[in-house]
Amino acid sequence: MPHYLAWLKSLNIYCQRRVLAIFVLGFSSGLPLMLVFGVLSFWLREAGVSRADIGYFSWVALAYAIKWLWSPLADHLQIPFLHHKLGRRRSWLLASQLAVMLAVLCMAGMDPQRELALMAAFAVLLAFASATQDINVDAFRIESAPEQLQAALAAAYLTGYRLAMILASAGTLWLAALFSGKDGYDLAGWQRAYLIMALCMLPGILTTILSKEPLSNLQQHRATQGSVLQRFAAWLRQAVVAPFTDFFSRYKWHALLILALIACYRLTDIVMGVMANAFYVDMGYSKEEVASVSKIYGVIMTLIGAALGGVLINRFGTVRILFIGALLSAVTNLLFAALSQIGYDLAWLTLIISADNLSAGIATSAFIAYLSSLVNLAFTATQYAMFSSLMLLLPKFTGGFSGHWVEQMGYGPFFVMTALLGIPALLLIIVLAKYKPIKQNAAD
Repeated sequence: MPHYLAWLKSLNIYCQRRVLAIFVLGFSSGLPLMLVFGVLSFWLREAGVSRADIGYFSWVALAYAIKWLWSPLADHLQIPFLHHKLGRRRSWLLASQLAVMLAVLCMAGMDPQRELALMAAFAVLLAFASATQDINVDAFRIESAPEQLQAALAAAYLTGYRLAMILASAGTLWLAALFSGKDGYDLAGWQRAYLIMALCMLPGILTTILSKEPLSNLQQHRATQGSVLQRFAAWLRQAVVAPFTDFFSRYKWHALLILALIACYRLTDIVMGVMANAFYVDMGYSKEEVASVSKIYGVIMTLIGAALGGVLINRFGTVRILFIGALLSAVTNLLFAALSQIGYDLAWLTLIISADNLSAGIATSAFIAYLSSLVNLAFTATQYAMFSSLMLLLPKFTGGFSGHWVEQMGYGPFFVMTALLGIPALLLIIVLAKYKPIKQNAAD
């Protein structure tokens, strides 16, 4: 078979029904993320909220970093009525998706100039509901297919996720501009845009209802029938203790290196991203320009990077692409430092955003595949939530101070500093590649 035909054939994997379902659920997961902070920071900055307050406001997203605290519930707790209709995984998915829709509707009725604290409360609700949805989408993805399909599922998930980010970010900015009755800030435009975004959760809700429960969940449900006391004791053992002891028993001392890598891999881009929208506002870019460049061209390049990352992982392995993605993510932050010196320039913004998001797509696809490879299928939701929470904890906490740092040092030095934050991840990948930790899992 010609070499180019082999590459084309490898792309057929994205047409499988399971992959398409994960694509839509990825869309459902990606939609609330930008609404809980991304475009919300643009809204807040236009409303006159200070950069320091916007940075502290980003701590709302720490809900994603501590979701492991309630992730055992998704593996072992039944939701009344919904569980018997949909099964454990889909019932949790549906409940969290409905909560996301409700929280966005509530935020649509807020005025940040007068009700910033109340808006923050609804943002917290949205973040917790969104994080719960992420727990169950990740578990559903891992449980729905064997390991050889996980790279494709990760790429499909990321594609749906990023398309939702186009809708939630560019769409919200465009709608806010469209509904605004004047130039500059208009509260009504933002409120109507958020109202429409709430309705965009419907595709994910319908996919959850129409999808099939993973077979492993049905088998586990039948195997764990018994008395309430027996199930409670099994829940304590399986949900609280076993997922954590299992990880350390399988990876031994390498587990510490793995956890350190997970903790700092996203540090460079998340800390920089907290101030991205405030940077665009302060540089004089309009909502329409940011929507067109940052949220369209940028996200399209992310999709290309995600698809490319999935193919490259299948060809060259996860660790190599993990290193390349981390390196590119750090280097592209230096381009933003250069843009801060260039000033307003739409062409340079397009180029820099495209390069940054291409690298982000490759890095994120590789990282999702890497995290998925660490999971024991007996503790899917809990362990993956633990990993993805750790991935966000340090970056999100550090990012909360980003507004203060920008006000103290300016945008240029801030972006250089965020690039240097990528060095620890590169060193840890090199160490892990050298020692090659072996997963000791009898289930493999």
